[in-house]
Amino acid sequence: MKKIWNTLTGHTADYMKTNGFKEAIVALSGGIDSSVVAAIAALAVGPENVLGVMMPSPYSSEGSILDAQALADSFKIKTIKIPIGDLMVGFDHALAPYLKREEGDITQQNIQARIRAVLVMALSNKRGSILLNTCNKSEDYVGYATLYGDSCGGIAPIGDLYKTEVYELARWINEQAKLPDIPEVCISKAPSAELCANQKDTDSLPPYEVLDSILRLHVDDNLNIKQIVAKGYEQVLVAKILHLVKISQFKRDQSPPPIIVDRR
Repeated sequence: MKKIWNTLTGHTADYMKTNGFKEAIVALSGGIDSSVVAAIAALAVGPENVLGVMMPSPYSSEGSILDAQALADSFKIKTIKIPIGDLMVGFDHALAPYLKREEGDITQQNIQARIRAVLVMALSNKRGSILLNTCNKSEDYVGYATLYGDSCGGIAPIGDLYKTEVYELARWINEQAKLPDIPEVCISKAPSAELCANQKDTDSLPPYEVLDSILRLHVDDNLNIKQIVAKGYEQVLVAKILHLVKISQFKRDQSPPPIIVDRR
């Protein structure tokens, strides 16, 4: 993990310097991905050069807001908070003649992610800062990110880490005496995009331990459905995951460049 940490912080710093950016912006949600990206940024360019942006919606738990602030306090990065509830209402009103609003509808969820993208990109433009993408490799491969929403950013520090590797890196960070701690709650909470009521990633995906093991066999080892099933995985699940990988290629083609740490 030390080698990965040094690669991520070093390349983030080099990329920002090469492109003339002095400040990094991170959309802070209180989750594991944004927490690790914020940690990378703080150690790469200094906490005084990182802005954490919290954009709670009516579906954001109070705990998530507190967790995001606790992370920012630990790494001593500055923060601002821009609630998006009123903006969501405005979008609903503008689209009402054309779209029927349905609770939990994927279109409504994507609108929230894209509202947040507009806000952080506006801050990026105005401040001359770079937005750091917070998506991981697992999400990228199964399309679990909103195009032009949370897929935005100038570079993806954890874009070449599977979700389980993001957790491993977070725990490694907390074991280092010289590094600030990522709040344990950011690591232990059930992953959720919080784009609708009581949402969890496992509503539509298998546990990341299972997902990542299948993705490694397919992406890293180039195994097909039959070969993966032969290793003990359910055929229906494997078929679903590989289908998601296939139909998400157009998203990956438009993703910000990841910092490469893996052989593929």
